[in-house]
Amino acid sequence: MDRPAARLLRFLGNGGCRISESAGRVRLARPDGGEISVTAAAMAACLRQGLAVRRGERLFATPEARSWLRRFLAGREEAFLDQHRVVEVAELRQDGETRAVRINAVASPLAALARLRDRGGAAWLSPDAVAAGERLARDFHYGALQPRVTQSYEARTGERPRPGPGAALDLRDSVLAARLRVAAAVEAMGPELSGVALDVCCFEKGLETVERERLWPPRSAKLMLKTALMQLHRHYDPPAPPPSRRRHAWGAEGYRPEIGGA
Repeated sequence: MDRPAARLLRFLGNGGCRISESAGRVRLARPDGGEISVTAAAMAACLRQGLAVRRGERLFATPEARSWLRRFLAGREEAFLDQHRVVEVAELRQDGETRAVRINAVASPLAALARLRDRGGAAWLSPDAVAAGERLARDFHYGALQPRVTQSYEARTGERPRPGPGAALDLRDSVLAARLRVAAAVEAMGPELSGVALDVCCFEKGLETVERERLWPPRSAKLMLKTALMQLHRHYDPPAPPPSRRRHAWGAEGYRPEIGGA
């Protein structure tokens, strides 16, 4: 009865309607000429829950109807969103306090790829690769490298006063450092791999979009991204150099090594 009741209450609005009943149906007519037909059971449910009140041949919505409608519509919106998200509970630590929060585990293409499994059941992307992609995205967004898509209300270049010495250092050191880290990461991945990593991790494009824009064959972006993230991980966390093998020989005074056999 929720959906028919919601349709009835939304039609009622604040002015009420004239009603006429016939064969289990109720016709509602507003003063502006609009008419709908609902079941008698829907109207009875609204009356029983106190969402509507009948006065003779007219039906009015009660003040509780607006709150009920808001909750109903919010529930439908949540149900729609649940079709496109995976809600998980995580811990957020802020100001020395830890509290549970709900997060969307597939909020970005990288998060969705992190949930993929191979045929053996292991994660298709290693935790190191995912962490490297997330680190690149954090530096990218903190460095304000996302292109502006809204109108800027800053003064035009010709209207700004002439900058003085050192005016190019308007950005904070931390923002500049983030930009430098992104530039170093792009250089480490190389031109062949950095593009797909930036598209998926930073611009949050899907793999199909990347393949269509770059004219790549299907399912190729997935492998390219995995290679790029592993290269990025080695850039962020380079392997330790192998231990050097140096041999030392000690001899008494006048010692001369024998070369060859004679």
